[in-house]
Amino acid sequence: MARVKRGLNSRKRHKKILKQAKGFYGAKRTTFRAAKPAVMRSLRSAYIGRKHRKRDFRRLWITRINAGARMNGLSYSKMMNGLKLSGIEINRKMLSEMAVHDPAGFAQLAETAKKAVEK
Repeated sequence: MARVKRGLNSRKRHKKILKQAKGFYGAKRTTFRAAKPAVMRSLRSAYIGRKHRKRDFRRLWITRINAGARMNGLSYSKMMNGLKLSGIEINRKMLSEMAVHDPAGFAQLAETAKKAVEK
């Protein structure tokens, strides 16, 4: 039976990991043994980070809407309830953009929400 030499495959695997470790600190970028666990950890963190980014943006949007609503004499929950009661379906991302860039339009929405809550 022929002898199998595995150097080529090892080299490819090592190069792949070391390419991903580019920019790491110290031996983690040059040594395969140090780079492999660091790359695995970074990939895991990146996966988790993609989930966290969705959460973080939603929190930011809610904070901006709350700030805009309080400037118009409402709390966040009352504003969202009022919008729902008045049949206005607009997502939090767009509401937060309005609160930051179009305060006049946001104030109109707040007034509509206020009227719907008072009924």
